[in-house]
Amino acid sequence: MTQRFPVDAPLRDVLRALQGLGFVIAREGNHLSLVRENADGSRTMMTIPNQRTLKGSTLRTILTQASIPREDFLKQYRR
Repeated sequence: MTQRFPVDAPLRDVLRALQGLGFVIAREGNHLSLVRENADGSRTMMTIPNQRTLKGSTLRTILTQASIPREDFLKQYRR
């Protein structure tokens, strides 16, 4: 059974989960730029809105664009 996706996820919880997946904040402003160094030497970059909460649809789109499996994110998010 898959876990439910957060509807209005607090930004601090999303950042904690993404940091658990290896991302670090590269730049802050109206948006947050995050980057992850992959095992093969490549980089995965993403930009997320710097808002108090992120809507579920926005979060799903961000994860899809960064090729992060939903289950991996939810496992880190629920910790």
